[in-house]
Amino acid sequence: MSASAVHSLWTTAATAADPITKIDAPKFEYGQMSPTLIVVGAAIVGVLVEAFVPRRTRYHAQMFVSVVALAAAFAAVVALAADGYGTTKARIAAMGAIAVDGPALFLQGTILLAALVGLFTFAERRLDPAAHGNRVDSFAAQAASVPGSDSEKAAVKAGFTTTEVFPLLLFAVAGMLVFPAANDLLTLFVALEVFSLPLYLLCALARRKRLMSQEAAVKYFLLGAFASAFTLFGIALLYGYAGSMSYARIAQVVDGSAIDITPALADTMGNDALLLVGAGLLVMGLLFKVGAVPFHMWTPDVYQGAPTPVTGFMAAATKVAAFGALLRILYVVLPGLRWDWRPVMWGVAIVTMLGGAIVAITQTDIKRLLAYSSIAHAGFILAGVIATTPDGVSSVLFYLAAYSFVTLGAFAVVTLVRDAGGEATHLSEWAGLGRRSPLVAAVFAVFLLAFAGIPLTSGFAGKFAVFKAAAEGGAAPLVVVGVISSAIAAFFYIRVIVLMFFSEPRPEGPTVAVPSPLTVTAIGVGVAVTLVLGVAPQYFLDLAGQAGVFVR
Repeated sequence: MSASAVHSLWTTAATAADPITKIDAPKFEYGQMSPTLIVVGAAIVGVLVEAFVPRRTRYHAQMFVSVVALAAAFAAVVALAADGYGTTKARIAAMGAIAVDGPALFLQGTILLAALVGLFTFAERRLDPAAHGNRVDSFAAQAASVPGSDSEKAAVKAGFTTTEVFPLLLFAVAGMLVFPAANDLLTLFVALEVFSLPLYLLCALARRKRLMSQEAAVKYFLLGAFASAFTLFGIALLYGYAGSMSYARIAQVVDGSAIDITPALADTMGNDALLLVGAGLLVMGLLFKVGAVPFHMWTPDVYQGAPTPVTGFMAAATKVAAFGALLRILYVVLPGLRWDWRPVMWGVAIVTMLGGAIVAITQTDIKRLLAYSSIAHAGFILAGVIATTPDGVSSVLFYLAAYSFVTLGAFAVVTLVRDAGGEATHLSEWAGLGRRSPLVAAVFAVFLLAFAGIPLTSGFAGKFAVFKAAAEGGAAPLVVVGVISSAIAAFFYIRVIVLMFFSEPRPEGPTVAVPSPLTVTAIGVGVAVTLVLGVAPQYFLDLAGQAGVFVR
């Protein structure tokens, strides 16, 4: 039989079985997707700027595009929230791929504001001494050149700067905006990769200590690739169990409320191993991004090695996106598995709170200390996740908003304390900083007190909210562990304050660089948010409460 005959038989059979009249065009709600679309569009414009704009004007062009895009995207989030998409009009958009609801909009707004503040620290050009008459930022002169090579020296001499960091930041933000709003597992995975890959690159771009920076990036990339593989394997097993990638459909199959069950689906539904292993692997991938013990090993090395502006941005925004996705998975997809995942999360939260707090005491590097502090904070936030009540969701949203600005401010201060080799991050060099530069030391002390959860700071309001939600949700023993961990953590925060204000400054100690208005703005916003959320948190707690309902 000839090939054409076979082909005609095939097409005839197909037509007889399934008459295809037309293929439906995908429906896409551009208005509700506008925050993400604005950021993606600006990132693409940023790539074109790198290709076509002369080198000397690139920095200003990139800065303009990035600031306008982040501000416009935030305005779009506020407009959607004001239009009721966070409450009464909450819905599933983009053919079931994206949820537009309260938690999604609240987290997207937080990510965009954190990115905008982070962007100011990226653009800072006054801290390093001018190289060959050119102002330089925290990033490598030419990322592709080998550290210490002739091509790198030539790039430094010519005054090159890596302005590609701006579009990379925007691509990372675009992925982070989709991540907590994803409503099917495939969208979740694509968003995870979209925001992870730019971060791997940004971690390797430090101007000083380049080898350490590249080592951090390689560690982050390898461990991140493992975590992504586990996540993908979990997604495959959940798809095998439920026969669907959609959150709502998986939730129906898990709790037994699915109606149209085919014989094949009935077979896999009986296999709880697929469900439990799949859910475990998926949650494990998210816990890696959050930096929870025992998936935290990358955090201290990457925080220490990456350029400090990148560390600040990553510490703030990645946590917000990852916790948003974790909440949606546990509350929307797996509420039927609550009795299985709650005990596991109890264990993870306890070892994360205690592990982060205890190991932080032994640290001698300020960036590593802040890294272990962020691990402890992941444990505190998990206490709110475990509550499984509407108050649990709103308390986590509030904590993430408060925590992200304290973190950005703290890392912005770290960029100011410098010696001949760049940033002075060893704790011994911070001795007596309060006498040399009282204002910088006082601002850093405010951030440390907020991390410690001292009253009248945002850290206290956030901790109080998550612990209260956890206690009301039946996790009172967890709150006791949390309070003990907070007490341990307070020790090393207070120790740094004592070191700054009550120690003699070393004669050859570091200096405090005078920053441009960009870093001043970043630190100022951090202090303002820390104090406002501490002194008058009620409005923001109410806002998080209104935003705390997931659309299903």
